[in-house]
Amino acid sequence: MGNHRTHGAHVVWDWNGTLLDDIHTVIEATNASFAEIGLGAITLERYRELYCVPVPRFYERLMGRMPTDEEWAAMDAVFHKHYWRLAEACLLTAGAAELLAARQTAGRTQSLLSLAPHDQLIPIVRRHGIEEHFVRVDGRVGASHAGKTEHMVRHLAAMENVPPERIVVVGDAADDALAATHVGAKAVLYTGGSHSRASLQTAGVPVVDSLAEAVEVAEELVG
Repeated sequence: MGNHRTHGAHVVWDWNGTLLDDIHTVIEATNASFAEIGLGAITLERYRELYCVPVPRFYERLMGRMPTDEEWAAMDAVFHKHYWRLAEACLLTAGAAELLAARQTAGRTQSLLSLAPHDQLIPIVRRHGIEEHFVRVDGRVGASHAGKTEHMVRHLAAMENVPPERIVVVGDAADDALAATHVGAKAVLYTGGSHSRASLQTAGVPVVDSLAEAVEVAEELVG
């Protein structure tokens, strides 16, 4: 990989759609919640074309108008009711656990930053047996419509000994790249989650089809 520095990249991993292979569960929960509010079902392809953060803008693209605060609160609650019921059955992305373990063994540092609620994230990360591979795990505390940028600022402040130029964010959404840019870090985007390859490519950062490739590219970016 041409990287002879001893400390390499610090990877900030995204959770949903990146380490957790949950996109089909997300579609199922989305369609279950759509059915409850009278919206038609959506395919994975269409979801990946339209999905964006903040999530109310995604609903605007679907409905042709911005949901009211009341509608948004109802949709968000219904989605999460279905999602957390189904998420129990989700597996990690193929090879993710091995990759995390190998990085830790090689002396590389990594952390987990997710917009999933912190009190629901921690038990699921523990259940998958990967918590010890991370120097820090942060789920969302606060409003569910906020994007990742302010969350990233807090995450990095809590790990004050990691310089931004060593940090590579690995996620499945354009929002991950945006948050990385904001703090002076780099990003690699993975096609296995919520966005199509075409929409990821508009972010102007490397786009990869596997987590192993994401890690290789991350090391090259800081090399």
